[in-house]
Order: sequence, then structure tokens, then C-alpha cells
Amino acid sequence: MNKRFLLSMALVPLLAFMLPQKKVEIFLAGDSTCAIKETKAYPETGWGMPFVYFWDSTVQVVNLAKNGRSTSSFRREGLWDKIMNECSKGDYVLIQFGHNDEIPTKKNATTETEFKNNLTLYVNETKAKGANPVLITPVARRKFDSSGKIVGTHDVYAQIVRVVAAEQKVPLIDLDVQSQQLYQQLGVEHSKFLFLHLAPGEHPNYPNGKVDDTHFSELGARLIAQIVLKNIRTIVPELAQRSKDATVK
Repeated sequence: MNKRFLLSMALVPLLAFMLPQKKVEIFLAGDSTCAIKETKAYPETGWGMPFVYFWDSTVQVVNLAKNGRSTSSFRREGLWDKIMNECSKGDYVLIQFGHNDEIPTKKNATTETEFKNNLTLYVNETKAKGANPVLITPVARRKFDSSGKIVGTHDVYAQIVRVVAAEQKVPLIDLDVQSQQLYQQLGVEHSKFLFLHLAPGEHPNYPNGKVDDTHFSELGARLIAQIVLKNIRTIVPELAQRSKDATVK
């Protein structure tokens, strides 16, 4: 048998091992707590911004989360269609809503039934594309009672996300519970560093100061993004293998 042929056959397994992994896209669908911020909003930071830097070259994060969006307005404005048009088999769609859905005075609010139906539709449409949906409960606001105990602010709508995840048998990241645990661990005063708590004159973007217990500082966004990644390592291990340091637990 030709020696060159034998050599080429011996190289086939090696070449297969050396081939680069297929590029995977992670799409982020959500609201202002996840969104990319304009420069004029800094130091306000959505957790989707530092999340981009956790992945190796085989992953591209596409952050389509936008300020003020609910499950209804995200679809109505064509943002969901953009994800569905761009995602393909093997990609991931992380879905986090609730902040704006649950406020009845907002124009884009949804009832509990509408919220559940919208999430279910998002999951089913993602599956139909061959992509992988991951549901995320709305991240907690910073709210403590008079005794210094953290108080839930998304109890009803976060529970709806949990129900849909269980019914549809899709991975769930319970960011509501885990972010509350983080705030409680830090306590009333230190947890302020995770949010926009700025004194007058402290930052040129907010000359009059700012007290905001919903939107994150750069530190807060990074810690929340780290919670998301930690969950992915447990519930989506095949994706976690593509993180920059897959050995870190």
C-alpha cells in the first residue's frame, strides 16, 4: 500500500482533533438590567456588557436587550424577530424579562397570563429554530426592610418564569433569588456599590447625583454576570466548555 496514503490516513484523526469548534452565538433578550448602555449613562452598566468577555473565540454574544422592554414590546419592536432570523441550530437564547412586564402603569406592561404566554412562545420558537432557550428570572432590585433583611420585588413574575421553565423543561437561572442572596451577603451599605449611588458632583454624567436601586454599576453588572456564568457551568455544561477558563468553578 502506498506509504503516502498510509500517512494521510494516520493524519485524519489528528486533523479532526485540530479543527476549530463551530462558532456558537449566545443571544441576550431582555431589559435595561442586561442591556448595552450609551456612554452618557455610565457608570450604569447592564450585566450583558461584561458577560461578553467571559467567552473564548468560538463564542459570539449578541446582546439585543433594551431599556424599558417587556416580553410584549420586545417582540412588537422587532427585536425578537431579529434573534429568530439570526439564530441557528446549536445557538443559545438567554431570556430575562419581568421588570417592565410587572408594572401596570407602564404602556408595555403585561398581565400575568400574557407574561406566561409570551415566555412560552419565546421558548417554543427558539426550540423550533434548533436553538437552546435558557430562562432567567428578573434580577432583584436592592430593597431592604427596617431590620436589614432583603425584600423580594419580583415575587409573582419571577415565579411565572420558574413555572414556564418547569413546564417547558428548559434550563432556568434563578437570578431573582441569587441576586437577593448577594445583596444580603453584602448588607445594606456595601450593596450600594453594586448600583448607581452617586453623590452630587461625583460623576459628570450625574452632576446632581443619582440613587438608583434597579440599575447596576460596573461592579454590580460584573458580579451579576458572574452569577449567570456560574449557573451556565452547572445547567449548560456543553456551553460552559467554551468559557475562557472552563476549569474555574
